[in-house]
Amino acid sequence: MSNRKWYYKLRSKYRMVIFNDETFEERFIFRLTRLNVLSVFISLGIIFTSLTFILIIYTPIKEYIPGYPSDYQRESLIKLNVLADSLQNELTSKDIFFESIKNIVEGKDFVEEPELQTTENKSYDSIKLKSSIEDSLLRLEFESQNLHNLYISETTETTEKDLVSIRNLSFYPPVEGIVTSKFDLSENHFGIDIVSKHNSAIKAILDGTVIFSGWTLETGYIVALQHEQNIISFYKHNSVLLKKQGEIVSAGEPIAIIGESGEISTGPHLHFELWHNGTPVNPADYIIF
Repeated sequence: MSNRKWYYKLRSKYRMVIFNDETFEERFIFRLTRLNVLSVFISLGIIFTSLTFILIIYTPIKEYIPGYPSDYQRESLIKLNVLADSLQNELTSKDIFFESIKNIVEGKDFVEEPELQTTENKSYDSIKLKSSIEDSLLRLEFESQNLHNLYISETTETTEKDLVSIRNLSFYPPVEGIVTSKFDLSENHFGIDIVSKHNSAIKAILDGTVIFSGWTLETGYIVALQHEQNIISFYKHNSVLLKKQGEIVSAGEPIAIIGESGEISTGPHLHFELWHNGTPVNPADYIIF
């Protein structure tokens, strides 16, 4: 019986009249029930709550909520993480480079610092590359050319007479700088490393022909020149190549710009190699750096 009375109370009608305070004239009359008033307040609450959620989700107001990052902040964090990682690697490389220069200035024996080779952390064996027919033909043509054959055959020997003859040649220094790593066959270091000024021009040591001008994974941008008396010179880790394969160059003519390209480079320098009759020789024996 009490529940029924409660229900009837909700449906009981009331009249709300608005009078003019001076004339007591009736201006507005509202006939209401408790159920109608309750329904109106519940509907208004649902509408305002829905509008609030829509406003937060589809407008930038949500960025002002504590702990809610914006899309711009997420993108900035990712870029900053990548930049910080790159700067850390760059600082490590520079520290090794300046430590090597310090050892040279103090007259200490130059010790080859461990190079920052990311290839140890990379699994290149898992990469499956399919060579095209054009690539295979290009490789076959390149390897079959006698000018590019740097391997020592059983019948090819570098005699003392040949070494004396090439000493009589006037070699042009490829770049002015400091020799930071010497020629060492035992360590498979077939040339010398020269540190020079930023963006220094690399120059041809003799008149010759460009037999290779391109990029490799380990040593970056390379230029190779064929000279007289079966002499070949290599210029590695360049940042820019100024000559193309097949071009004829003169001694002292710029052929590249010094750089640090390639996986095994730890700073801007030139790795210079000199080969005679297919055998690497010490460039310091023939050129004054």
